[in-house]
Amino acid sequence: MAQTESVTRPPASARPSGIRTSLGEKIFSFLNYTLFVFLALITIFPFLNLLAKSMSGEAAVVSGKVTLYPIDFQLGTYLYVMKDDMFLNSLKVSVMVTVIGTALALFMTALAAYPLSKPRLRGRKGFILMYIFTMLFSGGLVPTYLLMQNLHLVNKMPVLFLPAMISVFNMLIIKNYFESLPDSLEESAKLDGASNLAILFRITVPLSMPVFATIALFYAVHFWNDFFTSMIYINDPKLKPMQLYLKELLVSSSDSFLQENKNPDSALNATPQSIQAASILLATIPIVVVYPFLQKYFVKGVLVGSVKE
Repeated sequence: MAQTESVTRPPASARPSGIRTSLGEKIFSFLNYTLFVFLALITIFPFLNLLAKSMSGEAAVVSGKVTLYPIDFQLGTYLYVMKDDMFLNSLKVSVMVTVIGTALALFMTALAAYPLSKPRLRGRKGFILMYIFTMLFSGGLVPTYLLMQNLHLVNKMPVLFLPAMISVFNMLIIKNYFESLPDSLEESAKLDGASNLAILFRITVPLSMPVFATIALFYAVHFWNDFFTSMIYINDPKLKPMQLYLKELLVSSSDSFLQENKNPDSALNATPQSIQAASILLATIPIVVVYPFLQKYFVKGVLVGSVKE
């Protein structure tokens, strides 16, 4: 028995041991971590500075003493911003444009990507080239404005999301993802009498949730951050989204801002810089809240949708 164990058990020298890293690899890893930590601090610094300014007193902000931590801590700035009718209205407009625009953009992008993912489509390569051409060359600002004007969309909410219904880059990612799905699923559905639309929305789309979550995040961030479209087409203050409100807030005169917007019944211990900082931070909360729920799909959706098997 002892002899059998000595034969079957490998000697200690032949047993696998832990992988040893060389000194050069350790130095390389240390430099990598140091670089990434440094880049992370650079990225976080502006947000910490804004947070500190939004919670600091008027004297500390004006004197330039605020860096990464609040001085003369106060939350009156946030209470003031959240009671501002213009801020609340712009927030409502941005939420509506982001939700409606993202939903419609996903719908239209899926409708465009599905037929282009089928090799049996006649003229498929020509249609793809036409889409790619529009991605590289646009019609220009003036023709686009004249088109929106002729469609009676200027100064109306749909103009904030209709021109961006289909992003060719996003459509190509979804198309490549559709091509990676097995054809046997579609063939089985057709044998059961399913139409193309039924196959798309009952089989293809549910199987493509990772890439749709990724593209939804792309569209949502675009609609939420877009201020140029509203700056060109919107003049009505009631239709101005959050980013246009912030843009006008940041470029407005610091001396006259509080005089025009401050509530005379409240003694606000803040400066225009504090109000700007608080407004910017509050405007980032929706995206910051939504992103963690979609993060797990982000890398998977982009990688699988961008690589054709």
